[in-house]
This record gives sequence, C-alpha cells and structure tokens, in this order.
Amino acid sequence: MAKVFAVVLLLLNALGPNTGIKLDGNGYTDILIAINPAVPQNEEIINQIKEMTTSASKYLFQALDNLLFFKEVKILVPPNWSGTYERIRRETYDKANVIIDYPHPAYGDEPYTKQIKGCGEESEYIHFTPNFLLNDDLLIAYGPRGRVFVHEWAHLRWGVFDEYNERESFYMSDNQAHKTRCTGQITGQRYEVINGKYLCCRYDETGLPTKECQFFPDKEQQASTSIMYMQSLDSVTTFCQTGEHNAEALNMQNQKCDNKPTRTVIFQDSVDKDALQTLKPLQSPPPPPTFRVIQKQNRVICLILDVSGSMQGQRIFRLRQAASLFLSEIVEDGAYVGIVKFSTAADIISSLTKIEGKFSRHSLINKLPTAASGSTNMCTGLALGSEVLKKDDQSTEGDNVIFLTDGEATDDIQSCLQSAVDSGAIINTVALGPAASNVLVTMADLTDGKFFFADESLLSNQLVDAFSSFTMSDGDPTKQTIQLESTGTITTNWFNGTVPIDRTVGNSTTFTIIYERSAPTVYIQTPSGSVYDQNDQTHVTDNAAIKTITLNVPGTAEPGDWRYSFLNTESTAQTMTLTVTSRAARGNVPPVMVKAQISQPTSDGSKPVVVFAGVSQNYLPVLGAKVIATLQSDTGHSEKLNLLDNGAGADAFKDDGIYSRYFIKLQNGRYSLKVQVIHQGGVISGSHNRNSGALYVPCYSVHGQVQRNPEKPPVNVQLADVGSFTRTVTGESFVAKVPPGEIPDFPPNKIIDLRAEMREDTVLLNWTAPGEDFDQGTAESYEIRWSKYLETLQSNFRKANLINTSALQPQEAGSDEQFSFLPDVIIQNGTTLYFAVRSEDKEAVKSEISNIARVTKFVPSPKPSVISNQGLNLTTIMVSVCVVSVLACLVVAVTILAMKRKKAGRAI
Repeated sequence: MAKVFAVVLLLLNALGPNTGIKLDGNGYTDILIAINPAVPQNEEIINQIKEMTTSASKYLFQALDNLLFFKEVKILVPPNWSGTYERIRRETYDKANVIIDYPHPAYGDEPYTKQIKGCGEESEYIHFTPNFLLNDDLLIAYGPRGRVFVHEWAHLRWGVFDEYNERESFYMSDNQAHKTRCTGQITGQRYEVINGKYLCCRYDETGLPTKECQFFPDKEQQASTSIMYMQSLDSVTTFCQTGEHNAEALNMQNQKCDNKPTRTVIFQDSVDKDALQTLKPLQSPPPPPTFRVIQKQNRVICLILDVSGSMQGQRIFRLRQAASLFLSEIVEDGAYVGIVKFSTAADIISSLTKIEGKFSRHSLINKLPTAASGSTNMCTGLALGSEVLKKDDQSTEGDNVIFLTDGEATDDIQSCLQSAVDSGAIINTVALGPAASNVLVTMADLTDGKFFFADESLLSNQLVDAFSSFTMSDGDPTKQTIQLESTGTITTNWFNGTVPIDRTVGNSTTFTIIYERSAPTVYIQTPSGSVYDQNDQTHVTDNAAIKTITLNVPGTAEPGDWRYSFLNTESTAQTMTLTVTSRAARGNVPPVMVKAQISQPTSDGSKPVVVFAGVSQNYLPVLGAKVIATLQSDTGHSEKLNLLDNGAGADAFKDDGIYSRYFIKLQNGRYSLKVQVIHQGGVISGSHNRNSGALYVPCYSVHGQVQRNPEKPPVNVQLADVGSFTRTVTGESFVAKVPPGEIPDFPPNKIIDLRAEMREDTVLLNWTAPGEDFDQGTAESYEIRWSKYLETLQSNFRKANLINTSALQPQEAGSDEQFSFLPDVIIQNGTTLYFAVRSEDKEAVKSEISNIARVTKFVPSPKPSVISNQGLNLTTIMVSVCVVSVLACLVVAVTILAMKRKKAGRAI
C-alpha cells in the first residue's frame, strides 16, 4: 500500500498548478473565461472577449521575446443564454481563470486580479465587467484591452504585483521626491487639481508632495518599460528587468517580491520558470487563439455507492444519512440524479430522475441502499454509472459523479482509471475510512473533481459535511445551499446551542438532527419565541430508518438567534449532531459566502501547508470574523487553527477577507479540512483597496497641455450590517506523506509587514511577531540591521549595521512588535535609512530576511507657506510652496501659457 501511496503522490505532484491552464509548447491552452449568469445575454461580449484575447496574445508575444502566446481559450456562457453553443467538458464557473461579472461594489469597472498568495504563486481569477468590455471610453485611461489583459495575466499566472502605488505615490531618495514606478524613464508633470485648475504641487513636512498631488505622464514616451506600471502608454511593451528596475519604489512588487524586477520573478520564481529556461523563441508570429464557446445546462449527477461487506453497520447508516441530506437539501431543482450501488457486481438503484419538488427527492431517498455484502469492484460501479449518465444525451461529458467507497478495490482500479478520465465526467470521490483506495485522490484530480476523506464517526459529521459540499457552481450564490452549522456532542442529557440566521439567508432553512440510537426530544425556538418540536408534524419529520429528525422552516426564516435544545431520552450517553442549511433570503441580495482551500493538494512535510478561508459578501471582504480551521487525518491526528487576516505570516494582505495560517504539524495520511466562521454582528466589510489591477490614468500631458481622460464611473459602497452569522464549510481533503525520521524544525515565518518611521532622530520600527515555527509559538530573538544602501540589505544582510536588540524580548506569534532606537551615527538631512529583520528560534534556525522598510530624515527649510502663482487659465490663486524652487514652478506655468511644447522635457 505504501508503494501505491508514493505513486499517487508523484502523480499529483506532476500535475502542476491547479488553475487548469496548461503550457503546450509556447502556447497557453485551457484558459477558461466565464460569464456570470447575472449578465444579460449579449453576443457582443463574446466578440469583445475574442478581440481582447487575440490582441493580448500579440502583446504578450512581443513582451517576452517571442516566447509565449495564447493558443486556446474557452468561453463559458451562462445556462440561461439562448443559442447553439458547444457542450462543456469539465468546465465550471468556479474554475474560471477570468470572470465577466457586474462591477465590484468598491472598484466599479476597474479590472483587477484576486491575489491571495505570495510572490511567484498563481492567483485566483481576473475580473472584468461587461462595461469594461463594451465601453470604449474606458480605453483612453487604461489602454487597449489586450494590454490590460496581459497586465492582469501577469498577476494571475506569474504572481507578480503592481509597480505603482496610489496610496504612496511618491517617495524620498537622494533628498528628492520621486514618483513610485518601475523606471524613471517615464516622463511627465506633477499637478494638483483644484476647482478644475492645474497648479504646482504643494509639499508637506516630510518633503513629499501632498496627497492631492498627481503625476500626469507624457502621452508620447520613449520608455518601453513597464507593463506592470503603466500599460496604457503606447511605448510600453516590456516587463521591468534588471538594469531598469527601481528597487527603491514603494510599490507592492518590491514589498512582496524582495525588490526583484518583474521579469526576474517570471523567469526564476513563477510556475512557468522551468519551461521558460528551455523554450526557444518562435521565428514567426503565432496564429490567433482558437476559441470554443461552451455552455452547461442542468446538472446531471450519478451517486455511485459502495455497498460491499465492509460497509455493514454504522457505515451504511452514515452513507444513507449523508446522501439523504444531499438529496433533500443540497441538490438544486432542475438537476437530474441517478443512483448506482456496487459490491461484487453493480446495480442501478434509480435511473436519471429530475429533481422537481419534495416528491422526487423523497422517491430517491427511499431507494438508497440499506444492506451491504460482497467484495469491492470499483470498476464495475464506475462503468454502470457511466451508462446511467448517458441516458439523457448519450454522453457523459460535463456530467457529475459522486463516488463513495470505504475499501481497497478487489479489481484493478488502475485498469479503469484512464476510461474514467476519458469519459469527460467530473468524478468527485469520497474515501470513507482509512482503508479506502488512494487511487481516489488521483481520479478526482485527473477529472477536475473534488476529493474528500471522511471517517465513520457520527460525532465528526464529516460524511454529511462532504456531501453538503457538492453544491451547484454556476456563479449565482443566491441559488446555492449554504451550510450554517455543523456540530455534535456526546451527552447523557441536553444538547443546547444557538444558530444565528443573518439577513442574507433564510429561504429553505433546514435543521437536521442525527442521533445514534434513540430519537431525542427536540425543541427549536425562533428569535421571536415560537417553538418547533415533534408535535409539529407539518414541519418536523422523524425518519427512524436513518435516525434523523428534520425541521423544514416554512417561508423565510426569521433573522436572529435560533436556539436549539435536544434532550437525550436514554439513560446512557449517545451521540447527536446538528446540521443547519439555508439559501439566500432574496434573489437580489448575495449571501455571505465562505470558501476554504489549502495551498497544495499533497505535501511531503518539507514545507508547511497554508490554509485559506475567504469570507465575503458580494465581493466585499468580511472583517472581524472568528475563523477556526479543523484538520483531521485518517490516522486520528487532529489540529485546530485560528486563521487570521492580519497581513502577516501566511496572510498576504491585511483586511482582504482572506483568513490564513500555516499548518506545520503534518503526519502521514489524508486530512479533512473543516472551517467554521463566527461573526458577532456589525458592519461586515472594510478595506476596499485593490491589491492588484491595471492603473487608471486620469490625465495625460500632451505637448505641455493637460488632457483629461473620461472619469471612472462612480461607485457607492453600501456597508452592510447583516447581523450575526455562522458558516461551516468543508474544503477538499489533502494528502501528507512525511518521510520517516524527525519532523523538520521549521524556522520562524518571514516578517512581511516591517514598517519604519522617524521621530526627530529616533527610529521607530513596527512589525507582527513571527512564531517559533512559522506563525506558531514564540521566536527566540531578533536580528535587526540597517544601512544607508538598499543593496547592502538585499545582497549581504550580515554586512549591514547591527542594532543592539538584547533588551527586545519577542512576543507570541501574531502580536504587535515595536522597537525604537537612536542610531549611533549622525543622520544628515535628506538621508534615507533602510531596515530589515531576521528572527531566530531556540534551535538557532533563522527565518528569511524581512521586507525592507525605509525612512528619510527631512528637516524643512524655512520658507513662506503660501505664494502667488498663476494657473493654466490665468486665474490667480494661492498655493503652497513646491519643493522645487518657486522659480521652477513659475517657469513651468508661464511656459505652458506661452506655447504648446512638443514634449515635456523634465523627468519627474
């Protein structure tokens, strides 16, 4: 079995990234662009997608030395669009690399990429709006759509970051204020815009321009760099590389990628790094991408269930309970469901049945298997399941399989693995118990399905949670079943608790109680005091055959705290579990959603697994939630992690609604992942800053005159208070194969949020404390160094000046650290100092060097605070002093009035 396990691990590691994108020679294939069902049908959107991607392919080919292009693109249109489109294979909305959807509530029509990981790692998706695709007015400020697509592609595929910074647009270096960008070769002018007038920028006490100061690039440029700064300029055709890169700029690329140029990350750190070392430039331009416009109609699902002898007893009960919940609450109306059972042979329990109300659901539930015997012939079950799926249209492509088994196959499962892959069906696999075949992991991965491990314990509720995860994924959250609660206990008397139902959910709300032996007495109280119990036979159903009691709340459940009390009527302790599900309260209000995932499907224990949980409502991040991840292996090892959204350790960005943590205590086995989110009420959304997206340019400088671009459509962010809520989600399971011997002694995590400021001559440093092992425990000590030269900290940390930190005692991981000191040298006015930190654990294992923080000493010279100046329209107003001389500012204003210059000659 160990040999099979190792083969499975190698297969999964060879599969590469999980975005579905492939690099076939020099061309990218399997790029999936999906249109959200909320977008009204408009064939011009499809045309614009094709045009954008075609022009992007040409631009990408030029940008990377004729090495890469877009070869094959699939466009997934919504199920409700009419017309003749190709049949999908395994494409689903939730796997899309690019989504076309209504504007983000905070970003509007701005294109952006959802990045939740570190430098060089692939991102989640690119978001374009229909208006961005259809409204040519936006192209003046962003540049041609193909250029924007390449900018976002670099975020998505290669994990690079933006080279501008709208929050810190300028920085000090060599006693001068510089524009934050990749290269200083981009020329332009600085102005403040006041009442439509363009005026010289004012400067604050730090020597930097005030926040009102804007940089207007010259429309005509000579610089070819950089796409991650300003792709809208006609001259820009390349990514920033060594020799051009501005390592001092205060941008996300420098902060997240250790001050490396974008091109260096693409060629040395990205998922394509190995291919880029061997690919040869093409001698001629590649052909345009080929496009397939595809569509999925209703879901077609076959449950293929193991009923071999090892499934006797509690396992067959767990199967029936989980499958019953799936059929009664999870699968959507309009789907087609068939059921096959297998052991020594396979049998059809039910052919494809359309889900149309309670009768069809109960009919399928009543057919679920009740007995188990015989051997385990998986290939027989898979083959018969395929026959069932073909009954609707003679094809299995795009259909879904939920395949559950608890044992090793007595037939050679490898013999039918390839036919399963070739079928085009999405095969989701569930391993019930530790003896289930490891080929289930491979089969799910090769068919774009999900793999879940579940133990047979009623208390864990893992099998119910796994089946609850098989929801529809067409991009419309208002149609999905959402699991609010999944909990259990062993008790001799009462099982009590509270489930808050927030204002975004409430329809089709169900409380499902599963008990071990005897039915408990059930009391469920609404927020207004009404009570449901066994006497309410209209809404409460007791199914003794599968030991389940179900409350179906009529209409839309009342928002607020629902209290439950279940009394064990036996004299001895028994196990009870509660699962609460619901759907959106209204079709026009997206519910709070949670998505749980891990950073890698397999691990050999040499590096930690990162656990992510995204909590959002209508794209807006949900802040201030308590997020707990439970990881449990099939060998019984269990860990709980409190996930954090603090922008430190495993968490890439603070306040983006992505809660993260390292999981380091890996042992051999298959791990399940369960995440519980608790929010106590109040406004749920906070930060609305894009972390990755193409730059909007409000104005260009054209021959010395300011040319205004069309304004971005306004956004009106409505901060919602949906009330208290809980969510429980199950992420896909993952595999750990830790070599025998000692568990690695992990270092403290890299500090990624070091900040510096100067108060008179004292330097104040702030950061988030790392742990003894990554972000857990407490580090032993800190090593802080500084230099006047950025390159010193980058290339030779140990040669930088060491700061005495003997009095600095590290705090527990996640704590706010603060350290102030007086440098032992005289700091001249205009001097910039750079700082970095490295921590160490008790075994003297050192962390990576932190991000580099900087601070500039600036003592303003005594000058008048206000001068008289003349704007572009000859209107005299009062403005503050520019850092450059008053004379320079007047020369610029007079020159602009006198004539149209062919080119602004002053580089900012």
